[in-house]
Amino acid sequence: MTLLKFAPFRNLETLDNEIKKFFVDFPEATAGENEIIYQPRIDISEDEKNIHIEAELPGVKKEDVKLTLEKNILSIDGEKKNITVGEKKYFRNERIFGKFNRKFTIPTDISIKSVSAEFADGILNINIEKKIEKPAQERTIEIK
Repeated sequence: MTLLKFAPFRNLETLDNEIKKFFVDFPEATAGENEIIYQPRIDISEDEKNIHIEAELPGVKKEDVKLTLEKNILSIDGEKKNITVGEKKYFRNERIFGKFNRKFTIPTDISIKSVSAEFADGILNINIEKKIEKPAQERTIEIK
């Protein structure tokens, strides 16, 4: 005879995991006044010389995105416009349209003049060059 451990809340853990998966599958979206505001997915990485930011902006035109860097705050603002021709009767509508805004604090040791951005295939790539400190020159100090 096999004994089973009594775990009355086991099914609730499974339900909790399913609910979490549901919210992870969809981009964060909140309803604003007369519009949907969402946050596109962003990846930030760095190497020795640069900070790299990649933003997924499918269906967004380059002209509808604005980048600003003020002090050490990088802002990505834009709008994903819903372009529909005629009246459509949707059976399923999962796409999100509306304005978006993302802000990131960037380390202050960057070169503001060297920030560059490219937009291709729905991906916004931002490259921020770090300031390169001059290495200290070696000096022998005479002991008196």
